Amino acid sequence: MGFTLLYLSLIVLIPLAAIVYKTTSLTWDQFWHAVGDPRALAAYRLSFGASLIGAVINLVFGLLVAWVLVRYTFPGKRLVDMLVDLPFALPTAVAGISLTAVYAPNGWIGRYLEPLGIKAAFTPLGVVVALTFEGLPFVVRTVQPVLQDLEAEFEEAAASLGAGRLQIFARILLPSLVPPLLTGFTLAFARGVGEYGSVVFISGNMPMRTEIAPLLIVTKLEQYDYAGATAIALVMLAASFVLLLTINLLQAWTRRGHRP
Repeated sequence: MGFTLLYLSLIVLIPLAAIVYKTTSLTWDQFWHAVGDPRALAAYRLSFGASLIGAVINLVFGLLVAWVLVRYTFPGKRLVDMLVDLPFALPTAVAGISLTAVYAPNGWIGRYLEPLGIKAAFTPLGVVVALTFEGLPFVVRTVQPVLQDLEAEFEEAAASLGAGRLQIFARILLPSLVPPLLTGFTLAFARGVGEYGSVVFISGNMPMRTEIAPLLIVTKLEQYDYAGATAIALVMLAASFVLLLTINLLQAWTRRGHRP
């Protein structure tokens, strides 16, 4: 316990406490001016909103990918399984450059979206695309082991009793999948809120439009506004903590509710 607390203090608690301590150098008026600036509010909305949308998309399609990898056998399955982990290993800057090249107006996909009036690169949509790319492995890797442990006999028994596919999924599979889905959603959302490298290239970094909160913090640091940067960081920390705590409490309640 002593080693655990010491390690967590050095790696987590002390750096977070430094953020709070640095913010105390501001008066209340200065603090509220820094965190309530219209530019900062727009950055909050984009960071949390895009992270939420990306996590929801991964919640659906991450379950689909995990289902296919577990329940189906097809040529190239190992390659697909390996590609799921690619966002883990790929440097975020490389991911951002690649996504920008693909979704730019003259990119492989962007050139077909442009005539339809859909502009991905240098818009909030591009931020969602980048965060979805980075968050997909979290959902797949948390759901996949649970699907592998589920015994097909229960589904076969339900089918023999006349249950349809939707009933089997809702009553047999979903109760066991809700906790890992919530875990994957939480991890994907947390990764999206703090993501920086893959977003700065595809977003265009336009204040009030495509500027994310981490980029605003870096901008203030470059302007030597350390207190303002830590104030925004404190808001991000508090909001992320509250959201993650809420999701974790919901996850614990779900596990108790579906315990056999």
